[in-house]
This record gives sequence, structure tokens and C-alpha cells, in this order.
Amino acid sequence: MGTFNKKQSFKRAVSPNARGRSKVSAPVTSIDRAPVPVGAQIFGKENPQGMGLFRLSTTVITLIVGAGVFTMSGDQAAGGASGAAIATAWAISGVGVLCLVLTFFALSRLKPHITGGIFVYARKGFGEFIGFASAWGYWWSALLTTVTFCALLFESLAYFFPIFGDGGNLWCLVGASVLAWGYAALAARGIGEISLVNAIITVSKIVPILFSIVLILLLGKFDPALFWQNFSTGANPGLPFFDQVVSALMLTMWVFVGIEGAVAVSGRAKRQSDVGKATLIAFCCVMAIYLSVSMLSMGIMPLSELAELQNPSLAYVMERVVGPWGAGFISFAVSLSLVGAMLGYTILATEAPYSAALQGIFPAEFSRTNKRGAPVVTILATTIVVEICLFFWVFTGEAYQFFYVICAAMILVPYLLSAAYFARVTLREKELFDGRLGAPLLLWRAVAVIGVVYSLFLGFAAGNNGLALMFVLYLVGLPLYFWQRHKKHRPALQTLADKLGFAFFLVAGVVSVVLLALGVVGV
Repeated sequence: MGTFNKKQSFKRAVSPNARGRSKVSAPVTSIDRAPVPVGAQIFGKENPQGMGLFRLSTTVITLIVGAGVFTMSGDQAAGGASGAAIATAWAISGVGVLCLVLTFFALSRLKPHITGGIFVYARKGFGEFIGFASAWGYWWSALLTTVTFCALLFESLAYFFPIFGDGGNLWCLVGASVLAWGYAALAARGIGEISLVNAIITVSKIVPILFSIVLILLLGKFDPALFWQNFSTGANPGLPFFDQVVSALMLTMWVFVGIEGAVAVSGRAKRQSDVGKATLIAFCCVMAIYLSVSMLSMGIMPLSELAELQNPSLAYVMERVVGPWGAGFISFAVSLSLVGAMLGYTILATEAPYSAALQGIFPAEFSRTNKRGAPVVTILATTIVVEICLFFWVFTGEAYQFFYVICAAMILVPYLLSAAYFARVTLREKELFDGRLGAPLLLWRAVAVIGVVYSLFLGFAAGNNGLALMFVLYLVGLPLYFWQRHKKHRPALQTLADKLGFAFFLVAGVVSVVLLALGVVGV
């Protein structure tokens, strides 16, 4: 197993230069047993057993607030960024993510009949293969996030339990495997129970973060002079400002992955009108938390010291504020947060291929459920892939930052295609906007364009390594698409968009494999 080195792994990842089962008879199954047809929530109808606004909102917050908020204090400094570069990265991501949020909000209002995940937008706008590519990337992003959270979870638990060493030994693999299969068993009991647990855990983990923010302010530990010094000078003063922004940008994007969670489980919502509201509520709450933690940390310690902190770096920031008990307090909060976030991603990672199968994007086998309506095939498939990735994590010694770069890269395509579909709607279906969204059509077109540009910029921020590994994973998925089309007795590539999309991912995937094999880009 490789030696764990947070700083080297992080800089390599973000460097600008490196870069009894029964088949479902109804299209959607409710959270318990009764089948609910697709579109049951349309035109004012409700799914009485679905999730309301509060549970939708807490589900999304749980999906978003996982690892990043506890590590951003150190990670934002480890890339060499100054406070000004970090603030610039937050501004870019804030605007970009807000435009994506508004995209999901608008589409949930304009196209309430499109439920089941953001990849359905890609299929609706650009055809079968593009829809599959979006679903494949979304699934991998979700399940790799679980692996990312496992890596940080056991780094945090190592603070209390020395048996876990540096957070990446065989005992960590055993513990992570137990968690992964335990979540699989819980998911098999149905999304209703798991989302209720999410709501409880969300409240439990947000409180420690807010408590830490209040302590910093009340105890007067925030030093404005130090903050302004950090604002002008980063941990690597020789790094060009643009490269500093890019190094911080991937972190600011990563911490927002999951913002579309309400759309992903929209088929389970009590009211479709709550989907957009839940997304906006989650964005506002999470953005306020992230900015507070990010900015306040720079008033506690110099960026050069923040860059050297081990994860979770917020624990050691709090140790500076209140003493040793602060580190233990935050380490416990991290563990609780990640337990909840991993539970949330169990929903997301299993719901995505299940919904894709119901839509005919994935093979029909992925739509099989048990008597509780839980997608048992996708639960099993997802957990097996997660287990394989956990072995890779432990036996290569890669830090969690390596995995979050890949997660963010994999979500790039679904986000880009959703924004592109919304742009298409603003151009071709202008009549839908009449009196529906309360803002001029020109504003919504600007939102769509910014969403597309921001999604493309994420590819640049992911770097050569992130993009290469992303395309390899897409290459792995191509046989599944052909198998699905063959079983449905339909041509694999019917339209020009299908052919162009397939050619792009095939060529990019093969080139990436060659570059990795030659060592031009590295894992």
C-alpha cells in the first residue's frame, strides 16, 4: 500500500498542469408498496406517501454537506491560493452553481412531467446515447462520492481509534466495507425510512458546524489583520493568480456536488412544486455555511499553516480556537456528517440507475425491486462497484482529494447537458415561460448560458488527470449501452447526435487509456 501524503496527492490532483424479486410492472414505485405511475404528481396531483418540502430539503443538504466543509480550511490553502484567489473561486462557483440551481428550478416548473434524474433532461434534449452517457456519469459520480467519504471518515475516526492508523489501512477497508453493505441493507428497506433518518442526521451535523462558527465569533479569535494578510498572500506566492483560482475552483465545485439531489429523487416527491423550492433552500443554506467556514479560517491561522494541516483541517482550526477538545469535537462532527452523507448518497447512487432503467436508458434488470419498492439490483450493483473502489483506495494509498476530483469530473457531463437542454428550451419553447417563472426570458437565457460555460470550465479545473480518468470510466460504460439497445431490439445509434456522441466518448476514452499507459498522465 502506498504511503498516505495529503499534500502531494492533493497538489497532484488539482495542479493546473496535471490534471424473491419481482420485476416492476408500474414505471415508478412508491416509498412503501403501492405503485405510483409516472406523472402522478402532475397537474396538482400528489403522491401522499412521497417526501414533503422539509424532507426533500434535508435530503439535498445531507447530500451536499459531507466532507468538504470540514476539509476546505486546509485544502483551499494546499493548492497555493491566496485569500483573494479563494474568494474569486467562491464567486465563480457561487454564480455558476446558482445558475445550475435556477436551471433545475425552472425545468421542474416548466417540465414537471420529466422526473427521475437530471440525466432525463439530456435524453429529452439530445437523444438516447447522450441520455445514457449522462446517467452513467451521474451514477459514477454518486458512488465514487461514497468512496471519497469513506476515505475522510476513517481519517477522522483515526483521531479516536489508533487502530485505523493514517486512515487508509486494512482495518479501514474492513470498516468501510461493513458500512457500505450496511447502507445497502438499509436501502433495501425502502427510501421512506432512509430519508427520515437523513432528516434527523442533517439537523444533528449542521448544529456542530454552526456552533463552531459562533464560537469563533464570540471568543474573538478571528484576527482581521491576519485575514487581510492571508487575503493578499497565499501559501505559494510564486503561483500565478489564475492558477491559484483554478486550484481553489475544483474544491468549491466539489463541495456543491449533490445540489441536484431533489431532482434525482423527484419521482418520490409528494408535490413536484417542492422540487425546485428544496433545491433553492439547500443552496442558500449551504452557501452561507461554506463561506463562513472558509473565510473565518483565514482569520485564525496563516495560509502556510493551514496548508500543512492534516484532515479534517477544521478540527485543528478549532483546536487553535478552544484547545484540544475542539479537535475532538469537530472530528466527531465529521464522522457524524459523513455517516449521514454516505447514507444520502446511498439513495442517490441506487436511485439513479433505477430511474434510468425505468426510463429505458439502462437495462431493464436495474428496475427490479423488492416488496418494499427498493431497487435491489441497483443496490447490489452499486455496492459491488463501491467495494472494488474501496480496495483501490486502500491498496494505492490515494487520498480522498484524488477521488473528489474524479467525482467532480464525472458530474461535469450531466450538469453540462442539463444546462444545454435548458438553453434549448429557452430558444425553442419560448411559450412555456409566459407567466410561469416571473422573470424575463432574456434572464433565463443568460442563466442557461452561464450554466453551460461554468460546466465547461469545470473540465478545465479537473485537469488532464481528472479528464483522462473520466473518459476511461465512460469508455467502460459503452458496452452496457449496446447491451441495453440489443435487448430492446433497437438500433444502437439512430440519430446523428447518437453517432457523434458515441464517437466522441470512444475516441476520448481510447486516447485517455493510451496516455495513462504511456505515463503522460498519471493516476
